[in-house]
Amino acid sequence: MDALDVVRRVAAGRDGIVTLGQARAAGLTTHEVQRLCRAGRWRAVARGSYLVDADLYDEVPRRARIRAAMVSFGSAAVAVLSTAAELHGLAGMRFTELIHLSVPGPVARPARLGHPQVVVHQLVIPPAQLVRVDGMTATGPLRTVADLSLRADRFSAVSVLDSALNRRLVTAADDLLSIPRLIRGRRGAVAARGYLGEVDGRAQSPLETRARLRCVDGRVPPDVLQLEVRDDDGYLLGIGDLGWRASRVIAEADGRGPHDVPEAAFADRRRQNRLVNAGWTILRFTWEDTLRPDYIPWTVRQAIAAARRR
Repeated sequence: MDALDVVRRVAAGRDGIVTLGQARAAGLTTHEVQRLCRAGRWRAVARGSYLVDADLYDEVPRRARIRAAMVSFGSAAVAVLSTAAELHGLAGMRFTELIHLSVPGPVARPARLGHPQVVVHQLVIPPAQLVRVDGMTATGPLRTVADLSLRADRFSAVSVLDSALNRRLVTAADDLLSIPRLIRGRRGAVAARGYLGEVDGRAQSPLETRARLRCVDGRVPPDVLQLEVRDDDGYLLGIGDLGWRASRVIAEADGRGPHDVPEAAFADRRRQNRLVNAGWTILRFTWEDTLRPDYIPWTVRQAIAAARRR
């Protein structure tokens, strides 16, 4: 096995990233690494970190950027805030290209960065609140959502908390109860404690969370999430994202992703037809609808009023 094959095997488990030290340990010289970069076969992503076989990518993958940034700041670098949430697969934070790291000591001074997309923090994080995610150190899910609840707006904070609960990365019984202790005395703690009372792990997407919060603000909160509707024989007709059982009204959150493919769209239509034939009113909301504070609750109130007249 030649040196390039050895490097590829190392890179395969590291999002395609290798360090100069790893390349040299495999048998490549610094000059050979530079030649691979000039030829476009490798790409320098951060100081001392390279994307192997970069010519196979249209752009550097996001995880590779995060790993390269962390490697360049040394073994003490920790992914925090929205970057830690991203590594854990938590949804709800608005995506940006920024990479948030906590780095102790003088290396965190801006003059030493050289990474315009990296935001360096100096957070006090006990070792017990750190975990490894695919070889990268990050704040654990509980510490991550606690930190974000202090910095994010209400809709984003509740969304990421819902996501953590839904994915069972935190538990409502124990973990959420400990968040007030984690954030006590920190800036934003008063608002963050209020967000905790609005969390519901049944929400399966940030869009569902946002639609629910709009309904809460509009004084028409759903009485159930993930409502199962069955016929008289117990056959499952469908599951609604938000439900008002007394009025037989269901609201669906139509986000991008799985529902965009034709097979999912056809299944959604068949499910909706079954529910409508069973006497349910189906409302459908998009992300843009949640940006208007009054639209979703007004539409729900209209549907409830129509159901009462019937």
